[in-house]
Amino acid sequence: MAASALFILDLKGKPLISRNYKGDVGLGEIEHFMGLLLQREEEGTLAPLLTHGKVHFLWIKHANLYLVATTKKNGNASLVYSFLYKVVEVFCEYFKELEEESIRDNFVIVYELLDELMDFGFPQTTDSKILQEYITQEGNKLETGKSRVPTTVTNAVSWRSEGIKYKKNEVFIDVIESVNLLVSANGSVLLSEVVGTIKLKVFLSGMPELRLGLNDRVLFELTGRGKNKSVELEDVKFHQCVRLSRFDNDRTISFIPPDGDFELMSYRLNTQVKPLIWIESVIEKFSHSRVEIMVKAKGQFKKQSVANGVEIAVPVPSDADSPKFKTSVGSARYLPERNLVIWTIKSFPGGKEHLMRAHFGLPSVEKEEEEGRPPISVRFEIPYFTVSGIQVRYMKIIEKSGYQALPWVRYITQSGDYQLRTS
Repeated sequence: MAASALFILDLKGKPLISRNYKGDVGLGEIEHFMGLLLQREEEGTLAPLLTHGKVHFLWIKHANLYLVATTKKNGNASLVYSFLYKVVEVFCEYFKELEEESIRDNFVIVYELLDELMDFGFPQTTDSKILQEYITQEGNKLETGKSRVPTTVTNAVSWRSEGIKYKKNEVFIDVIESVNLLVSANGSVLLSEVVGTIKLKVFLSGMPELRLGLNDRVLFELTGRGKNKSVELEDVKFHQCVRLSRFDNDRTISFIPPDGDFELMSYRLNTQVKPLIWIESVIEKFSHSRVEIMVKAKGQFKKQSVANGVEIAVPVPSDADSPKFKTSVGSARYLPERNLVIWTIKSFPGGKEHLMRAHFGLPSVEKEEEEGRPPISVRFEIPYFTVSGIQVRYMKIIEKSGYQALPWVRYITQSGDYQLRTS
Protein backbone atom coordinates (compact mmCIF):
# COMPACT_ATOMS: atom_id res chain seq x y z
CA MET A 1 0.00 0.00 0.00
CA ALA A 2 1.37 3.43 -0.93
CA ALA A 3 -0.35 6.80 -0.41
CA SER A 4 -3.94 7.75 0.47
CA ALA A 5 -3.60 11.24 -1.04
CA LEU A 6 -0.96 13.35 -2.78
CA PHE A 7 -0.52 17.12 -2.37
CA ILE A 8 1.70 19.62 -4.14
CA LEU A 9 2.23 22.71 -1.94
CA ASP A 10 3.97 26.03 -2.42
CA LEU A 11 6.70 27.19 -0.01
CA LYS A 12 4.11 28.66 2.36
CA GLY A 13 2.30 25.32 2.59
CA LYS A 14 -0.66 26.35 0.43
CA PRO A 15 -1.99 23.42 -1.68
CA LEU A 16 -1.62 24.08 -5.42
CA ILE A 17 -3.13 20.76 -6.45
CA SER A 18 -4.12 17.51 -4.74
CA ARG A 19 -5.47 14.06 -5.55
CA ASN A 20 -7.32 11.96 -2.96
CA TYR A 21 -6.90 8.34 -4.03
CA LYS A 22 -8.60 6.47 -1.16
CA GLY A 23 -10.73 8.98 0.69
CA ASP A 24 -9.70 7.75 4.16
CA VAL A 25 -7.65 10.90 4.95
CA GLY A 26 -9.53 14.21 4.88
CA LEU A 27 -8.08 16.88 2.56
CA GLY A 28 -8.11 19.32 5.49
CA GLU A 29 -5.39 17.30 7.25
CA ILE A 30 -2.76 18.93 5.03
CA GLU A 31 -3.25 22.19 6.99
CA HIS A 32 -1.27 20.63 9.87
CA PHE A 33 1.77 19.83 7.69
CA MET A 34 3.44 23.26 7.49
CA GLY A 35 3.08 23.89 11.23
CA LEU A 36 4.69 20.53 12.00
CA LEU A 37 7.48 21.20 9.51
CA LEU A 38 8.34 24.63 10.95
CA GLN A 39 8.13 23.38 14.54
CA ARG A 40 10.46 20.44 13.88
CA GLU A 41 12.81 22.74 11.93
CA GLU A 42 13.07 25.11 14.93
CA GLU A 43 13.71 22.19 17.30
CA GLY A 44 16.37 20.78 14.95
CA THR A 45 14.45 17.47 14.70
CA LEU A 46 13.24 17.74 11.08
CA ALA A 47 12.52 14.33 9.54
CA PRO A 48 11.22 13.13 6.15
CA LEU A 49 8.19 11.65 7.92
CA LEU A 50 5.93 13.81 10.12
CA THR A 51 2.86 12.64 12.06
CA HIS A 52 -0.26 14.43 13.29
CA GLY A 53 -2.66 12.18 15.21
CA LYS A 54 -3.16 9.09 13.04
CA VAL A 55 -2.06 10.76 9.81
CA HIS A 56 1.51 10.38 8.49
CA PHE A 57 2.99 12.97 6.09
CA LEU A 58 5.80 11.65 3.83
CA TRP A 59 7.35 14.59 2.01
CA ILE A 60 10.12 15.76 -0.28
CA LYS A 61 11.08 19.26 -1.43
CA HIS A 62 11.80 20.08 -5.07
CA ALA A 63 12.62 23.64 -6.21
CA ASN A 64 9.91 25.86 -4.65
CA LEU A 65 7.47 22.99 -4.04
CA TYR A 66 6.69 20.41 -1.37
CA LEU A 67 5.32 17.06 -2.57
CA VAL A 68 3.48 15.43 0.33
CA ALA A 69 1.89 11.97 0.48
CA THR A 70 -0.51 11.19 3.34
CA THR A 71 -1.47 7.82 4.81
CA LYS A 72 -3.09 6.38 7.93
CA LYS A 73 -1.73 2.89 7.33
CA ASN A 74 1.65 1.47 8.32
CA GLY A 75 2.62 1.52 4.65
CA ASN A 76 5.83 0.90 2.74
CA ALA A 77 7.65 4.23 3.25
CA SER A 78 10.45 3.48 0.76
CA LEU A 79 7.83 2.76 -1.93
CA VAL A 80 6.11 6.11 -1.21
CA TYR A 81 9.42 8.04 -1.47
CA SER A 82 10.33 6.20 -4.69
CA PHE A 83 6.91 7.19 -6.04
CA LEU A 84 7.34 10.87 -5.04
CA TYR A 85 10.73 11.06 -6.80
CA LYS A 86 9.20 9.30 -9.82
CA VAL A 87 6.42 11.95 -9.90
CA VAL A 88 9.12 14.66 -9.96
CA GLU A 89 10.94 12.84 -12.79
CA VAL A 90 7.75 12.49 -14.89
CA PHE A 91 6.74 16.15 -14.36
CA CYS A 92 10.29 17.29 -15.30
CA GLU A 93 10.04 15.24 -18.54
CA TYR A 94 6.76 17.01 -19.35
CA PHE A 95 7.44 20.58 -18.21
CA LYS A 96 11.29 20.71 -18.37
CA GLU A 97 11.32 22.59 -15.02
CA LEU A 98 9.12 21.50 -12.14
CA GLU A 99 8.22 24.54 -10.06
CA GLU A 100 5.14 26.43 -8.87
CA GLU A 101 4.66 28.19 -12.22
CA SER A 102 4.74 24.96 -14.25
CA ILE A 103 2.06 23.44 -11.97
CA ARG A 104 -0.17 26.53 -12.26
CA ASP A 105 0.23 26.60 -16.08
CA ASN A 106 -0.58 22.90 -16.54
CA PHE A 107 -3.37 22.00 -14.09
CA VAL A 108 -5.24 19.80 -16.61
CA ILE A 109 -2.19 17.73 -17.57
CA VAL A 110 -1.07 17.45 -13.93
CA TYR A 111 -4.48 16.04 -12.91
CA GLU A 112 -4.42 13.58 -15.82
CA LEU A 113 -0.91 12.47 -14.89
CA LEU A 114 -1.81 12.05 -11.20
CA ASP A 115 -4.74 9.83 -12.28
CA GLU A 116 -2.47 7.62 -14.40
CA LEU A 117 0.50 7.53 -12.01
CA MET A 118 -1.49 6.03 -9.12
CA ASP A 119 -4.81 4.20 -8.69
CA PHE A 120 -6.44 3.73 -5.27
CA GLY A 121 -3.07 4.20 -3.57
CA PHE A 122 -1.13 1.82 -5.82
CA PRO A 123 1.51 3.11 -8.30
CA GLN A 124 0.55 2.37 -11.91
CA THR A 125 2.19 3.65 -15.11
CA THR A 126 5.26 5.69 -14.08
CA ASP A 127 7.22 5.62 -17.35
CA SER A 128 7.06 9.08 -18.96
CA LYS A 129 7.66 7.71 -22.48
CA ILE A 130 4.51 5.57 -22.18
CA LEU A 131 2.48 8.35 -20.55
CA GLN A 132 3.40 10.70 -23.39
CA GLU A 133 1.77 8.31 -25.86
CA TYR A 134 -1.69 9.18 -24.55
CA ILE A 135 -1.32 12.27 -22.32
CA THR A 136 0.06 15.00 -24.59
CA GLN A 137 1.38 18.45 -23.78
CA GLU A 138 -1.85 19.92 -25.21
CA GLY A 139 -3.77 18.08 -22.50
CA ASN A 140 -5.80 15.95 -24.92
CA LYS A 141 -8.07 13.53 -23.12
CA LEU A 142 -8.91 9.99 -24.16
CA GLU A 143 -12.27 9.78 -25.87
CA THR A 144 -14.08 6.52 -26.49
CA GLY A 145 -14.07 5.63 -30.16
CA LYS A 146 -11.59 8.35 -31.16
CA SER A 147 -8.55 7.16 -29.23
CA ARG A 148 -7.34 3.89 -27.90
CA VAL A 149 -5.21 3.16 -24.89
CA PRO A 150 -1.72 2.33 -26.21
CA THR A 151 -0.79 -1.33 -26.08
CA THR A 152 2.07 -0.46 -23.70
CA VAL A 153 -0.48 -0.03 -20.89
CA THR A 154 -2.17 -3.40 -21.44
CA ASN A 155 0.94 -5.20 -22.71
CA ALA A 156 2.95 -7.69 -20.66
CA VAL A 157 5.91 -5.56 -21.78
CA SER A 158 4.69 -2.19 -20.52
CA TRP A 159 7.82 -0.25 -21.51
CA ARG A 160 7.66 -1.01 -25.25
CA SER A 161 4.97 -0.44 -27.89
CA GLU A 162 4.17 -3.03 -30.55
CA GLY A 163 4.57 -2.34 -34.26
CA ILE A 164 7.88 -0.41 -34.08
CA LYS A 165 9.68 -0.46 -37.45
CA TYR A 166 13.11 0.73 -38.58
CA LYS A 167 14.76 0.52 -42.00
CA LYS A 168 18.14 -0.06 -40.38
CA ASN A 169 18.22 -2.10 -37.14
CA GLU A 170 20.99 -1.00 -34.77
CA VAL A 171 21.88 -0.92 -31.07
CA PHE A 172 24.44 1.54 -29.66
CA ILE A 173 26.00 0.51 -26.33
CA ASP A 174 27.88 3.06 -24.20
CA VAL A 175 29.91 1.78 -21.25
CA ILE A 176 30.68 4.88 -19.15
CA GLU A 177 32.85 4.72 -16.02
CA SER A 178 33.29 7.67 -13.63
CA VAL A 179 36.32 7.70 -11.34
CA ASN A 180 35.85 9.18 -7.85
CA LEU A 181 39.19 9.87 -6.18
CA LEU A 182 40.50 11.73 -3.15
CA VAL A 183 44.27 11.96 -2.61
CA SER A 184 45.85 13.40 0.56
CA ALA A 185 48.58 16.08 0.50
CA ASN A 186 51.24 13.41 1.16
CA GLY A 187 50.13 11.44 -1.92
CA SER A 188 48.18 8.59 -0.30
CA VAL A 189 44.82 7.62 -1.84
CA LEU A 190 42.05 8.22 0.73
CA LEU A 191 39.06 7.32 -1.43
CA SER A 192 38.91 5.45 -4.70
CA GLU A 193 35.92 3.99 -6.54
CA VAL A 194 34.55 3.47 -10.03
CA VAL A 195 30.86 4.03 -10.76
CA GLY A 196 29.79 2.54 -14.08
CA THR A 197 26.69 2.74 -16.26
CA ILE A 198 25.75 0.87 -19.43
CA LYS A 199 23.48 3.01 -21.62
CA LEU A 200 21.70 1.80 -24.74
CA LYS A 201 20.27 3.58 -27.75
CA VAL A 202 17.93 1.07 -29.44
CA PHE A 203 16.66 1.31 -33.02
CA LEU A 204 15.14 -2.14 -33.47
CA SER A 205 11.92 -3.30 -35.16
CA GLY A 206 9.31 -5.53 -33.57
CA MET A 207 9.70 -7.14 -30.13
CA PRO A 208 13.37 -8.20 -30.02
CA GLU A 209 14.93 -10.14 -27.17
CA LEU A 210 18.47 -9.03 -26.32
CA ARG A 211 21.15 -10.87 -24.40
CA LEU A 212 24.20 -8.99 -23.18
CA GLY A 213 27.40 -10.86 -22.22
CA LEU A 214 30.00 -9.24 -19.96
CA ASN A 215 33.31 -10.50 -18.56
CA ASP A 216 31.54 -10.92 -15.21
CA ARG A 217 33.68 -12.76 -12.61
CA VAL A 218 30.77 -14.69 -11.09
CA LEU A 219 29.73 -15.91 -14.56
CA PHE A 220 33.32 -16.88 -15.42
CA GLU A 221 33.56 -18.91 -12.19
CA LEU A 222 30.18 -20.58 -12.84
CA THR A 223 31.34 -21.65 -16.31
CA GLY A 224 34.82 -22.70 -15.14
CA ARG A 225 36.72 -19.97 -16.98
CA GLY A 226 38.60 -18.76 -13.91
CA LYS A 227 39.24 -15.14 -12.96
CA ASN A 228 41.41 -14.09 -15.92
CA LYS A 229 40.36 -10.75 -17.41
CA SER A 230 37.08 -10.79 -15.49
CA VAL A 231 35.54 -8.04 -13.37
CA GLU A 232 33.73 -8.34 -10.04
CA LEU A 233 30.73 -6.01 -10.18
CA GLU A 234 29.15 -4.64 -6.97
CA ASP A 235 25.85 -2.84 -6.27
CA VAL A 236 24.44 -3.85 -9.66
CA LYS A 237 21.12 -2.15 -10.49
CA PHE A 238 19.06 -2.95 -13.59
CA HIS A 239 16.34 -1.29 -15.65
CA GLN A 240 12.93 -2.88 -15.10
CA CYS A 241 13.15 -4.63 -18.50
CA VAL A 242 15.89 -7.05 -17.31
CA ARG A 243 14.71 -10.51 -16.23
CA LEU A 244 16.13 -10.58 -12.71
CA SER A 245 15.32 -14.26 -12.07
CA ARG A 246 17.39 -15.18 -15.13
CA PHE A 247 20.30 -13.04 -13.91
CA ASP A 248 20.11 -14.58 -10.41
CA ASN A 249 20.10 -18.10 -11.87
CA ASP A 250 22.89 -17.96 -14.46
CA ARG A 251 24.06 -14.27 -14.64
CA THR A 252 22.46 -13.84 -18.08
CA ILE A 253 21.38 -10.26 -18.81
CA SER A 254 18.25 -10.93 -20.89
CA PHE A 255 15.64 -8.29 -21.79
CA ILE A 256 13.17 -6.82 -24.27
CA PRO A 257 14.41 -3.21 -24.49
CA PRO A 258 12.46 0.05 -24.48
CA ASP A 259 12.67 2.00 -27.74
CA GLY A 260 15.33 4.73 -27.92
CA ASP A 261 17.62 5.84 -25.07
CA PHE A 262 17.67 4.21 -21.64
CA GLU A 263 20.08 3.14 -18.89
CA LEU A 264 20.28 -0.65 -18.84
CA MET A 265 22.35 -1.03 -15.68
CA SER A 266 24.69 0.61 -13.20
CA TYR A 267 27.44 -0.86 -11.02
CA ARG A 268 30.21 0.10 -8.65
CA LEU A 269 33.77 -1.12 -8.08
CA ASN A 270 35.27 -0.32 -4.72
CA THR A 271 38.80 -1.07 -5.85
CA GLN A 272 42.05 0.87 -5.47
CA VAL A 273 42.43 2.82 -8.69
CA LYS A 274 45.79 4.23 -9.72
CA PRO A 275 45.17 7.99 -10.25
CA LEU A 276 44.81 8.39 -14.03
CA ILE A 277 46.04 11.99 -13.99
CA TRP A 278 48.53 12.66 -11.19
CA ILE A 279 49.03 16.21 -9.96
CA GLU A 280 51.92 17.69 -7.99
CA SER A 281 51.86 21.33 -6.92
CA VAL A 282 54.24 23.74 -5.22
CA ILE A 283 53.05 27.12 -3.91
CA GLU A 284 55.67 29.69 -2.89
CA LYS A 285 55.01 33.12 -1.36
CA PHE A 286 57.73 35.77 -1.62
CA SER A 287 57.92 38.64 0.92
CA HIS A 288 54.18 39.15 1.04
CA SER A 289 54.21 40.70 -2.43
CA ARG A 290 53.85 37.81 -4.87
CA VAL A 291 53.02 34.14 -5.07
CA GLU A 292 54.22 31.52 -7.55
CA ILE A 293 52.37 28.29 -8.24
CA MET A 294 53.92 25.38 -10.11
CA VAL A 295 51.67 22.48 -11.15
CA LYS A 296 52.90 19.27 -12.78
CA ALA A 297 50.36 16.90 -14.39
CA LYS A 298 51.21 13.35 -15.48
CA GLY A 299 49.04 10.92 -17.46
CA GLN A 300 49.29 7.60 -15.62
CA PHE A 301 47.29 5.57 -18.14
CA LYS A 302 48.44 3.55 -21.16
CA LYS A 303 50.26 5.43 -23.93
CA GLN A 304 47.79 4.38 -26.63
CA SER A 305 44.99 6.29 -24.86
CA VAL A 306 44.33 10.04 -24.85
CA ALA A 307 42.45 12.10 -22.26
CA ASN A 308 40.28 14.79 -23.89
CA GLY A 309 39.02 18.09 -22.50
CA VAL A 310 41.27 18.03 -19.43
CA GLU A 311 40.56 20.84 -16.95
CA ILE A 312 42.76 21.25 -13.87
CA ALA A 313 41.27 23.70 -11.34
CA VAL A 314 43.97 25.13 -9.04
CA PRO A 315 42.87 27.25 -6.03
CA VAL A 316 44.74 30.54 -5.48
CA PRO A 317 44.75 33.00 -2.53
CA SER A 318 41.62 35.19 -2.43
CA ASP A 319 43.67 38.43 -2.49
CA ALA A 320 45.80 37.52 -5.55
CA ASP A 321 45.92 39.82 -8.61
CA SER A 322 47.96 40.54 -11.79
CA PRO A 323 48.09 36.93 -13.09
CA LYS A 324 50.83 35.73 -15.48
CA PHE A 325 50.92 32.16 -16.84
CA LYS A 326 53.38 29.90 -18.61
CA THR A 327 52.26 26.43 -19.79
CA SER A 328 54.14 23.67 -21.60
CA VAL A 329 50.83 22.75 -23.27
CA GLY A 330 47.28 24.12 -23.32
CA SER A 331 46.17 27.42 -21.81
CA ALA A 332 45.45 28.85 -18.36
CA ARG A 333 42.88 31.44 -17.29
CA TYR A 334 42.15 33.13 -13.97
CA LEU A 335 38.63 33.13 -12.50
CA PRO A 336 38.84 35.74 -9.68
CA GLU A 337 35.19 35.26 -8.67
CA ARG A 338 35.98 31.60 -7.82
CA ASN A 339 39.64 32.09 -6.71
CA LEU A 340 40.73 29.52 -9.29
CA VAL A 341 43.16 29.06 -12.15
CA ILE A 342 41.76 26.73 -14.81
CA TRP A 343 44.43 24.97 -16.87
CA THR A 344 42.84 23.49 -20.02
CA ILE A 345 44.51 20.78 -22.11
CA LYS A 346 42.49 19.62 -25.13
CA SER A 347 44.45 16.42 -25.69
CA PHE A 348 46.59 14.67 -23.04
CA PRO A 349 48.21 11.34 -24.14
CA GLY A 350 49.04 8.67 -21.55
CA GLY A 351 52.56 8.70 -20.15
CA LYS A 352 53.07 12.43 -20.92
CA GLU A 353 54.03 15.08 -18.34
CA HIS A 354 53.09 18.77 -18.54
CA LEU A 355 53.89 21.90 -16.51
CA MET A 356 52.03 25.09 -15.68
CA ARG A 357 53.53 28.07 -13.84
CA ALA A 358 51.37 30.87 -12.49
CA HIS A 359 52.64 34.15 -11.02
CA PHE A 360 50.38 36.45 -8.97
CA GLY A 361 50.89 39.72 -7.16
CA LEU A 362 49.65 40.01 -3.57
CA PRO A 363 48.56 43.25 -1.86
CA SER A 364 51.26 44.67 0.46
CA VAL A 365 48.90 44.32 3.46
CA GLU A 366 48.34 40.61 3.76
CA LYS A 367 46.14 38.61 6.06
CA GLU A 368 48.30 37.01 8.70
CA GLU A 369 46.18 33.87 9.11
CA GLU A 370 46.97 31.06 6.72
CA GLU A 371 44.05 30.29 4.42
CA GLY A 372 43.02 26.65 4.26
CA ARG A 373 43.81 25.52 0.73
CA PRO A 374 40.96 23.75 -1.10
CA PRO A 375 42.00 20.68 -3.14
CA ILE A 376 42.93 20.72 -6.82
CA SER A 377 40.14 19.15 -8.88
CA VAL A 378 40.50 17.53 -12.32
CA ARG A 379 38.01 16.91 -15.14
CA PHE A 380 38.72 14.63 -18.10
CA GLU A 381 37.30 12.07 -20.50
CA ILE A 382 39.23 9.11 -21.95
CA PRO A 383 37.46 7.38 -24.87
CA TYR A 384 37.98 3.69 -25.80
CA PHE A 385 39.15 2.93 -22.25
CA THR A 386 37.73 1.52 -19.01
CA VAL A 387 39.43 1.54 -15.62
CA SER A 388 37.73 -1.67 -14.46
CA GLY A 389 38.52 -3.65 -17.60
CA ILE A 390 34.83 -4.43 -18.17
CA GLN A 391 34.10 -5.74 -21.66
CA VAL A 392 30.97 -6.36 -23.69
CA ARG A 393 31.73 -9.89 -24.93
CA TYR A 394 28.60 -10.20 -27.06
CA MET A 395 25.15 -8.75 -27.75
CA LYS A 396 22.69 -11.29 -29.19
CA ILE A 397 19.56 -9.87 -30.85
CA ILE A 398 16.72 -12.33 -31.48
CA GLU A 399 13.49 -11.28 -33.23
CA LYS A 400 10.84 -13.56 -34.78
CA SER A 401 11.20 -11.95 -38.22
CA GLY A 402 14.88 -12.98 -38.15
CA TYR A 403 16.39 -9.67 -39.29
CA GLN A 404 20.11 -8.92 -38.91
CA ALA A 405 21.03 -6.10 -36.50
CA LEU A 406 24.31 -4.35 -35.76
CA PRO A 407 25.46 -3.70 -32.18
CA TRP A 408 27.99 -0.86 -31.71
CA VAL A 409 30.01 -0.58 -28.49
CA ARG A 410 31.80 2.50 -27.13
CA TYR A 411 33.84 2.74 -23.90
CA ILE A 412 34.42 6.01 -22.02
CA THR A 413 36.18 6.77 -18.73
CA GLN A 414 35.57 10.17 -17.17
CA SER A 415 36.29 12.02 -13.95
CA GLY A 416 33.67 11.94 -11.23
CA ASP A 417 34.57 13.66 -7.97
CA TYR A 418 38.35 13.72 -8.62
CA GLN A 419 40.32 15.76 -6.06
CA LEU A 420 43.92 16.04 -4.87
CA ARG A 421 44.60 17.87 -1.62
CA THR A 422 47.51 20.32 -1.48
CA SER A 423 47.71 20.93 2.27
